[in-house]
Amino acid sequence: MGMAEPEFSATGVRIERWPRSLTKAGQVLIKDGRLALLTSYGRVIESAPVQAVRAGKPWFADEASTVATVNGKRYRLTMGQRGRRPDARLLAGRFLEAVRGAGARS
Repeated sequence: MGMAEPEFSATGVRIERWPRSLTKAGQVLIKDGRLALLTSYGRVIESAPVQAVRAGKPWFADEASTVATVNGKRYRLTMGQRGRRPDARLLAGRFLEAVRGAGARS
């Protein structure tokens, strides 16, 4: 795998930090061992080594949502918000696999 290739990338992600939405069209990127949550303009909301991130499926949310704890802050990530992408559920699963895979490699 090349260094420039991200391990995970999703755009059009709704990023919420309860009780408010931070962006409705953000980006989640895992690259070179780091997770970054970005606004639709590319500004970093939060960033941390992937090994330090906890992620899971919230029991109260739909299939396209995950919860990630980054630097002690909980974020709800809803994939495929823009255009209601049919692969949103798959993206959420791939995100969880990428985070858990990075933790297993540490």
